[in-house]
Amino acid sequence: MISFELARRLHDAGVAWSPRNGDQFWVPERDLDDMVFTVSDMVVEVRDHPHSRVLAFNGTTEWALDDVEEHEAIWLPRLDQLIDLLGRAFVSLTARSGGHVVRVTTGQGEDEHVDLGAADAAARALLDLLERDDPTSP
Repeated sequence: MISFELARRLHDAGVAWSPRNGDQFWVPERDLDDMVFTVSDMVVEVRDHPHSRVLAFNGTTEWALDDVEEHEAIWLPRLDQLIDLLGRAFVSLTARSGGHVVRVTTGQGEDEHVDLGAADAAARALLDLLERDDPTSP
């Protein structure tokens, strides 16, 4: 799973999220900082309201947490979702001693992004492309 720190950076960078079954997220600053939630029709349901979208927590009365605004939740994208977000800039993912490497194309050639986890390496690549405001970026 992607680190909370990288997930927050993606969120702050404006990476769009359309919650779907199976997606994971966390809710910082609500005394739930270490809890990971999964969107599911049976537990956490996406509800569209006229001016917002909320994530409804069904059956969690012990926390008295009925719902949170979508913008308050921090998406924890999976590796496949990060690769989809990288789009045509994605070149490869390889494992090497001590971590994983994601290669992406940029306007200046190719870059490598290394991290212990494959999802974190992909998140770093995506953040780098977003920060460059690269025309090949997603």
